[in-house]
Amino acid sequence: MPTDAPATPGFEELGITGPVLKAIKDLGYETPSPIQAATIPTLLAGRDVVGMAQTGTGKTAAFALPVLERLDVSQKTPQALVLAPTRELALQVCEAFESYASKMKGVHVLPVYGGQGYGVQLSALRRGVHVIVGTPGRIMDHLAKGTLDLSELQYLVLDEADEMLKMGFAEDVEQILAQTPEEKQVALFSATMPPQIRRLAQQYLRDPEEISIKSKTATGTNITQRYLVVSYAQKVDALTRILEVENFDGMIVFVRTKNETETLAEKLRARGYSAAAINGDVPQVQRERSVNQLKDGKLDILVATDVAARGLDVERISHVINFDIPTDTESYVHRIGRTGRAGRTGDAISFITPRERYLLKSIEKATRQQPAQMQLPSTEDVNTTRLARFDDAITTALSETGRIEAFRDIVAHYVRHHDVPEGDVAAALAVVAQGDTPLLLDPSNDALSKSVEADNRPPRERSTRDAREPRTERRGRGDYSAYRIEVGRRHRVEPRQIVGALANEGGLGRDDFGAINIRPDFSIVELPANLDASVLEKLRDTRISGRLIEIKPDRGPGARRAPRDGEHGDRRERPSYGSRDDRPARSDRDDKPFRKPRHKG
Repeated sequence: MPTDAPATPGFEELGITGPVLKAIKDLGYETPSPIQAATIPTLLAGRDVVGMAQTGTGKTAAFALPVLERLDVSQKTPQALVLAPTRELALQVCEAFESYASKMKGVHVLPVYGGQGYGVQLSALRRGVHVIVGTPGRIMDHLAKGTLDLSELQYLVLDEADEMLKMGFAEDVEQILAQTPEEKQVALFSATMPPQIRRLAQQYLRDPEEISIKSKTATGTNITQRYLVVSYAQKVDALTRILEVENFDGMIVFVRTKNETETLAEKLRARGYSAAAINGDVPQVQRERSVNQLKDGKLDILVATDVAARGLDVERISHVINFDIPTDTESYVHRIGRTGRAGRTGDAISFITPRERYLLKSIEKATRQQPAQMQLPSTEDVNTTRLARFDDAITTALSETGRIEAFRDIVAHYVRHHDVPEGDVAAALAVVAQGDTPLLLDPSNDALSKSVEADNRPPRERSTRDAREPRTERRGRGDYSAYRIEVGRRHRVEPRQIVGALANEGGLGRDDFGAINIRPDFSIVELPANLDASVLEKLRDTRISGRLIEIKPDRGPGARRAPRDGEHGDRRERPSYGSRDDRPARSDRDDKPFRKPRHKG
């Protein structure tokens, strides 16, 4: 049932009541989106659903609200399971559930994904969890260990099913489905409907209602959209570079979680910027105070979550930064719509990790514009900006004639008694004013630009170029050791599945993978020689295509010989997938700017 017209009924008419309705009203939800209007009544009626919708049409609320509406809080075993392709999406869906359940008592939602310690997840499962949002690999691990009981599961959601299949989770998803009760309700959401998804729906869904939504979302042409591919660990430094070079007035920086608003705002303040955090936990009075300070020019940067910025209208906002890109394109459109108000022009810059590149197509479809890829400002760009600000600071000081006269006498006294040229004294005073931090960056020591440049190369180009370079140059540290994993060609495994699984479970990044040689029954993967034992321990329970990989150092000749005729030599190229998305960002920085004097108008 294609749905093009905007939905008119309210959430009450759709069947959402009580604390769930109160929560979404407090969040600022007024009119359901088309996918919500079409899906919520169907799910509340107990029917299975196949939803054809682009990423970001509001489908998280479409399945989360009906689940919460019918949740039995007294039942401690999991009632709902949401499978998502990436940990980023799993965390975002989990936070959405928590927001919608904020007025309910005793609802427990647990994210389950690779890279996070098992202890946290096991403790939560023992205490009792109502909703689990997880990636297929880690869900499979818990099922294999017997630590996850799905015997009383009532609702199962496959979110972005086509992405899960692209990432090689098809067998895992089918095995999980096979271990759930036959009497359950299933909702499958996918942007496309390839034959494999269609077969999955026919096999595991009972007489599903098919709902197809065409997004009509678009953004104003007065907003310039740009993006930068950057790993998670370098986002803070990349943001600081952009703040130094961009000519911005007021700015909102969007992050994914409440905790990150406080953390990032604190880091920005430490680097000399006037920044404040707003999120759902910040009292309304304090939120209003921060917004008014932004309006009045007493504050330059708000670090916010989607919920906190809903309905925010401040003409002074010239820039929006998506520090964490949302997987929901409706959220993206809402975010960047905070700039370019009242006919002004606006700038939207999005940080995209290498694994999030696929979201660009969804953004293009939703906004009907193609964001331009931008380059990280170079050290030369930063130095030019700093010198200009230094000049401005001198010019401003020279205009204060009274104070200048007083210091002129002091400088003249120093010159007479120490026989030092006035130019040297001026330079020495600049050193005193600047402090211990150098005014200019050293272009020869710009590791950040090199790393971001590597992340911004197209995947195919990165793979080809990396294959040509000597391995020590590619990694920049240490060497590789060969590890054997018990999946191979006959298990239909591909390099991207291996990289995706190991990166997810072990928190590995792009530079941590050397050659991958796929054999008929096993594969040889090169990983850092200095791989931490704790990482190897995490990887031991990893599954690929439903098989336990049983990773161990390779002792045989298999890792050393070249591929035989008929073997795929191109699979020995170092893959370009994965990122350090879950490494903490640096909190310190050695290139603090010369601070721009604030002018009160």
